[in-house]
Amino acid sequence: MFSVPEQFSAATKANLDAQFALFSTISAKTLESVEKLAELNLNAVKSTLEEATATTRQLLSAKDAQEFIQLSSAQLQPNAEKFLSYSRHLGNIASSAQAELSRATEIQLNENKRKVVSLLEDVTKDAPAGTEQIVAAIKTAINNSHASLEQINKSGKQTVEALEANLNTVVTQLVQASEKAIPTKASTKK
Repeated sequence: MFSVPEQFSAATKANLDAQFALFSTISAKTLESVEKLAELNLNAVKSTLEEATATTRQLLSAKDAQEFIQLSSAQLQPNAEKFLSYSRHLGNIASSAQAELSRATEIQLNENKRKVVSLLEDVTKDAPAGTEQIVAAIKTAINNSHASLEQINKSGKQTVEALEANLNTVVTQLVQASEKAIPTKASTKK
C-alpha cells in the first residue's frame, strides 16, 4: 500500500508527463497550421505576382481609355473570387487548428479529472470520519473547474464559427458588389 506522499508524488509525475504530452501535441498542431498558412500565403503571393504581370501587360496593350476601363473592370470579379477562395482556405486552416487544439485539450482535461478524482478517492479511503463533506467539496470544486474549462472550450469553438460565418458573409457581399460593378459583355456591346 502506498503512503499519501508517494501517491501525490506519483500523481505529480503523471501530471507532468501528461502536460508535456499535451504541450507536444499543441506544438505539433500549431506548427502544422503555421506551415499550411505559410504555404497558402506563398502560393497567393506567387499567383498574385504572375497575374499582376499578365494584367499589366494586358492593360498596357489597351488601345484607348474605354478598353482600359473595360479590362480593369473585368479584373474585379476574378480578384474577388480569388479573395473568397483565399479567405475560405484561411478559415479552414484556422478552424482545423482550433478543432485539433480543442480535441487535444479536452482529452487532457478529461484524463486529468479522472486521475485527480481517482487520487482523491485513494487518499480519502483511510480518511478519518467526518471528512466526507471536505472530500465532497473538493470533488465539487474539481467538477466545477472542469465544467468551466469545457465552457471556455465551447466558447472558443463558437467564436471561431462566428468569425468564419462573418468572413463568408463579407466575402459574399464583396463578390456580389463586384458582379454588379462589372459590366456584362452583352451590355458593353450595345
